[in-house]
Amino acid sequence: MVSKDQAIGVVILIMSILVIIGYIYWLFFTPWSWWAVVVPVLIGVLVVMGILGWIGWTMATTPPPKPIEEIAKELEAETKAAETQQAQQPQQESGKKEQTQ
Repeated sequence: MVSKDQAIGVVILIMSILVIIGYIYWLFFTPWSWWAVVVPVLIGVLVVMGILGWIGWTMATTPPPKPIEEIAKELEAETKAAETQQAQQPQQESGKKEQTQ
């Protein structure tokens, strides 16, 4: 039994072979062979420039990250707070144990 993914793969394979055959025919056996070169080149240039434009737009609209010094200070503060909290917990637990005994 053929799975759905395999069937889709076969369809894609057949379509790509048909496009290759059609392109070769268009390129070598029609009077419009010049267009067979121009159209794919135009599409390629448009795709590459579109991707570059998208990257530029993304970089232009993304806020800059915090400087590493700020991040280091925040981590230090969090570490100190966690250490202080851990140091206080054993004292509180020992106080609770003394009260229960």
